[in-house]
Amino acid sequence: MKALLKCMLLLIFLVPGQSWTQEVRPGVLRTPDDRFENLPGYDFEPNYLEIRGYRVHYLDEGPADGEVILLLHGEPSWSYLYRKMIPVLTAGGYRTIVPDLIGFGRSDKPVSMDVHTYLFHVDAMTELVEQLNLQDATFFGQDWGGLIGLRVVAENEERFARVVVGNTGLPAPIRTEAPTSGAFMQWKATNQAMIDRGDIPTGTLISNSVGNPEVKDAYDAPFPDPSFKAGPLIMPQRVPVSLEYPGAVANAAAWDVFREWEKPFLTAFSDSDPITAGGEAVFQRSIPGAQGQNHVTIEGAGHFLQEEKGEELAEVIVEFMRSNPL
Repeated sequence: MKALLKCMLLLIFLVPGQSWTQEVRPGVLRTPDDRFENLPGYDFEPNYLEIRGYRVHYLDEGPADGEVILLLHGEPSWSYLYRKMIPVLTAGGYRTIVPDLIGFGRSDKPVSMDVHTYLFHVDAMTELVEQLNLQDATFFGQDWGGLIGLRVVAENEERFARVVVGNTGLPAPIRTEAPTSGAFMQWKATNQAMIDRGDIPTGTLISNSVGNPEVKDAYDAPFPDPSFKAGPLIMPQRVPVSLEYPGAVANAAAWDVFREWEKPFLTAFSDSDPITAGGEAVFQRSIPGAQGQNHVTIEGAGHFLQEEKGEELAEVIVEFMRSNPL
């Protein structure tokens, strides 16, 4: 009996993803810290806030009195995606805040997909902005980082001085029927098959997309096993593709704000992203603050442009901020 108990304890503490210490409360998992050790290029100090009962991780780099840049990742990535950009931005004298969405990176991970609504993530990032009391901030978002962050900006516009977006959108559909074709709908169907299987190959997806197998382990690090992946699994299904989707009406209200937005607004999309190709046009056309800006196309990069052209993108943001001083 004692031998059996010893074997059980060894399994609990040695098998990845099985330690009871990872469940911080029923239905909420926390990735062990050792999975984030020795990741190439990612030697930043972790910081944490308590938001809606979850421990939320964020990076806070650069001078404490510097102008603030808020960088939001999408899915299935995490703050590791910004490791190439942070040194460029901090060298420019800026304070760089880079959160992990709840369910991603070093942040806590609800095991239920039902938790991961569009509104949940908007509210969580809004609370992070409020707790850190960010003022006159410049926002950059890509993928879901844009979908979430642009809502945060529009609903808290007094806290933001500038906006940069890349490979993202703010969908506000007006039809009750969802489209049946297009690159995103193909990805949505592929993702549904992953949900049906109960797993999403986070590291493989990103490493294949950027053509660099060396980053696979870093993008798998937050997820010891599929039970940690509720956020990455469900988020593509939360994108509003018809008026029936939660978020469609709130996004339309955000667009009402941006159609009157006269603060500086820049697009920096890549040239090789099949999902968001051409998405910069609606921002450039519709937002007053985008008029006359030096909009940029990042050449030689796909969807995860921060991974492929991070330093170049960071320089674009620095130049934009210097050209549009507070």
